[in-house]
Amino acid sequence: MTSIFRTAMGAGFDRLHPQLQRRFSVGLESGEACTGRGVMDRVWHGGAFVKPFLALGGTRNILVPRAGRAVPFVIENVPYTDSFGRETVTFVRTFDLPGGPRRFDAQMVLGPKGDRVLDYLGTHQHLATDLYFHAEADGSLLIRSGTHRFREGVVDARVPELIGATAQVRESYDDAAGRFRIRVRVVNRYFGPLFGYEGSFTATYSDVRARGVRPGLRPVREEARA
Repeated sequence: MTSIFRTAMGAGFDRLHPQLQRRFSVGLESGEACTGRGVMDRVWHGGAFVKPFLALGGTRNILVPRAGRAVPFVIENVPYTDSFGRETVTFVRTFDLPGGPRRFDAQMVLGPKGDRVLDYLGTHQHLATDLYFHAEADGSLLIRSGTHRFREGVVDARVPELIGATAQVRESYDDAAGRFRIRVRVVNRYFGPLFGYEGSFTATYSDVRARGVRPGLRPVREEARA
């Protein structure tokens, strides 16, 4: 079965651990949605200077403005067709932090050339970045972000390196524990580490045709520009 992730990775997809292959086969063709439930051992922030940016991003479900340890979380990967006819997969992460839950929303579509995934961030898809997927020798998945772009109305601008950041995600499957493991780091070229989390989770799968997309999972606004 072809998912947007298999298409973007090509032959590299087959080098992933079988459990990762199933998780990233979520899509309209497979008809499956995936829900991960687990614990983040740590949700961390960089220096105090990042707090205003995290707080601002938190108003649109971009990044997470609070830190914590042993944080329960849920990730919802649900495929649907967006208002522009593109297959989309949600990556909505909900962290049960002190003071109330916080969400980090993203929706992924296949890039125009089919060699990467386009990641729209937040409730209004104001930020977009290219994601590059690579299978590591041990069957784990490495995801690196590319250029960030800001879109609002007629504005379509590249985010300057001074205030932008690069993200690196490593996801693997621990056969002994029967759990997925994930580590995320967001780093600014000039100021260093900004935000990240690491932990583990288990996954369950459901029939998206019967389940549908629950209210509140899709973004408030969808962006057509790739």
